[in-house]
Amino acid sequence: MIYFDHAATSFPKPKEVFEAMADYFFNIGANNGRSGYRMAIKASELVFNIRELLARLFQIKDSARIVFTKNVTESLNIAINGFLVKGDQVVTTSMEHNSVMRPLRYLEQRGQIKIFTVQANREGLVDPEAFADILKKEKIKLVVVNHASNVTGSIVPLDVIAEIAHRHGSRLLADAAQTAGAYPVDAASGDIDMLAFTGHKSLLGPQGTGGLYVREGIELLPLIRGGTGSNSEKEIQPDFLPDQFESGTLNIIGLAGLGAGVKYVLEKGVSNIRRQEMKLTEMFIKEAAKIEGVELFGPGDMDQRVSVVSFNISRCAPSTAAYLLDKHFDIACRSGLHCAPSAHSTIGTLPQGTVRFAFGCFNNAAEVEKGLTALAEISRKEYCKE
Repeated sequence: MIYFDHAATSFPKPKEVFEAMADYFFNIGANNGRSGYRMAIKASELVFNIRELLARLFQIKDSARIVFTKNVTESLNIAINGFLVKGDQVVTTSMEHNSVMRPLRYLEQRGQIKIFTVQANREGLVDPEAFADILKKEKIKLVVVNHASNVTGSIVPLDVIAEIAHRHGSRLLADAAQTAGAYPVDAASGDIDMLAFTGHKSLLGPQGTGGLYVREGIELLPLIRGGTGSNSEKEIQPDFLPDQFESGTLNIIGLAGLGAGVKYVLEKGVSNIRRQEMKLTEMFIKEAAKIEGVELFGPGDMDQRVSVVSFNISRCAPSTAAYLLDKHFDIACRSGLHCAPSAHSTIGTLPQGTVRFAFGCFNNAAEVEKGLTALAEISRKEYCKE
């Protein structure tokens, strides 16, 4: 099987991920922060060390500002629902995933907030000055952007947008689902106020892991409340991080795997991973553009994208193309709307969606060549009659 669905989840994982999870399962097993016996202390040390690895990856000084969640969707919901109150105004883009748009639309439908949208171009790129135009006229509390689109791979300049937002008294929430581990993310010098990430994509961890970085000075209300192992004498939720947002038992076995994935990424180097993935992406785009009937979406400039490539084949529905890739060529990819209808409306692929290839750090040139051969075959009219 050739796996080109890394924008959904990475596969395979480094063997160290499984080894770390097995070590926790067989040798630790206890909860963190709940007791003082040896296994519990080891669990607490394990969780602390994983926060430290993530802080190192994102250039965060205080690892306690990183809250663990089960995925980026939960992280975004904590940030959006915990920060916004009735009467607030928000700016986002036309390229957002439903993990951003559905929480925002829910608050909008309840009459809580007003949403302004920066329209991206057909490549999925946004003009930072479009944010400035809105922020000059409106009192905006929060700017929400995905660092890179899961449809076109297009990257937004977070540092520029953060500077514009702060200049006008707004805060920035970044969705790093497609960049954490695959593209340098500097939360400190990038002036990011809140950073939502998931563990199972380019961080190479298992599903059910993720997190939210909350910059000092940002006040959020927790999404859920309960036992934290701290301040147990009180029936009031702790007001300090990370405990304020980590009620209940953490997915420690998953976090053990995430820690191993992050360590692998740090050792290999994010810049090296990006260089490898973009070499494959450039190779694919250059050759796929030569195939009759293949239409590519997203930026042509490799510096403006990650290794997520959407395309369509004329006379062949995206779902049919993905089925044929799996059945005849043993290639796993995704088709459809990728939970981002606004992005597809922006690039003109609503309602049918696209086929999406997303390359990871374990893919190679030979696999890309096989993918290109498969597209050339499928583009023949007789194939798409199935």
